[in-house]
Formats: sequence, structure tokens, C-alpha cells
Amino acid sequence: MIEGGRVRLNRWQQAAVAVGSAVGALLDPRRADLIAALGETTGKPAFERVLQRMKTSPEGRAILLERPRVISTNVGHAWDQPPNTFGAAYARFMGSRNFSPDDRPPVRFMDTDELAYVAMRAREVHDFWHTLFDLPTNLIGESALKVIEFEQMYLPMCMLSVIGGTARFNEKQRTLFFQHYFPWAIRAGMQCTDLMCIYYEQHFHEDLEDVPEDVGDNPCSSCSEKEWCMTS
Repeated sequence: MIEGGRVRLNRWQQAAVAVGSAVGALLDPRRADLIAALGETTGKPAFERVLQRMKTSPEGRAILLERPRVISTNVGHAWDQPPNTFGAAYARFMGSRNFSPDDRPPVRFMDTDELAYVAMRAREVHDFWHTLFDLPTNLIGESALKVIEFEQMYLPMCMLSVIGGTARFNEKQRTLFFQHYFPWAIRAGMQCTDLMCIYYEQHFHEDLEDVPEDVGDNPCSSCSEKEWCMTS
């Protein structure tokens, strides 16, 4: 199910991998493998809580039972959906950036198959969340999404990513983020539905605004610098 196999670590090994991954990710934020390793070695309690929430949700239980993977062979039908749908919006998001759903690194440091799947699912639905919240993939947009992810899952890696991301902001980016994106992301993460309990692939045909209904507007929808905000 999870390519690459898993590696069992004792506590000292987990700590060493976590510290090494954190340092490496700060030096090179493009290293998705290091960010993934940091999330896994520091996030077991958070993923256990997510797992329990999914077990209490009808859609969450269906996801755990069927274990869908967000890979190109499984989500290709998004490209066939009408323009106003969630699937079409996701296809536009991926196509405009030349992203592939197959590029996510494998899960390596989770103790059980069930937790490994939850960690993989959280990693693979990231681009669905970009689509739902209409967030760019620049430094500001990624930092805002990490705030939402932290509010939803309490993964330490998410907060560390926000700290590392904001440290690289210039003055204009920092002002824009903390005036518009950060407070919006806090509200969105706290108030919207449980994002890990949505079977996104089954909602591709639905209107984007209805999936889920309570996501809310983009943080810069009323911002005088919206164009700069979405591209910088």
C-alpha cells in the first residue's frame, strides 16, 4: 500500500531523524522528503487523534476501509468534470503548475499500517486543500495552509513550517501574512469541517463551493493587494 517500506525506530533514533530533518528542511525547504520525515517522527500522537476522528465519521470510516490513494491512475477523472466542479478546479490547479499527484514521498516511520495510511492520506490531500481554500503555492500560501493543517491536526511539523516560512518573508510579505492570511487561516482551521474526513474523490462532480460548504472565502478576497498577494 505504502511504497518504499517502513523503518522501525526507537525513541533515540526518532529524535535523531527529527532533529536532522528539521535542520535540513530549514536549510532547504524544497526537500519534501525531509519535511515528510519530520512530520512522521514528531506527529504520531497527532495522527492517532486523526485516526480516531476518522473512525467516528461515516466518510472517514469509508476512507479507512477502502484506503484510496491520490495518484494519477485514481484521480484522472477530475480532468473530465465540468468547469465549475471541484474536480475541474483541482485539475486546473495541478495542470497550471505542472504538478503530479504521484510525486509525494512514501511514509517510512509510522508504527502500523493504519497510521501509515493516515499519514499518507494527510500528505496526498494537501493539493485538494490548496484547491478548496484557493491558496497559492508561494511562500505565503503554503504558510497559511500549514496554519490550517495545524489547527486541524496539531502536527508539530506544521507549526515548525510556519515559523521557518515566516522567517524568510520580506517586510511586505510579513505584513500581508499577519494582517490577512494568518488570522483567516486560524479561523478557517478551527471553524471548517474535519478535512481529513472528506472522501474528496467522490466529490469531484460537485460544485466547488459545496465541497465542503463551510470552508469560507480566500483570505485576500477583500484585500486591496489581492493580485500581489496571490502571486508573490
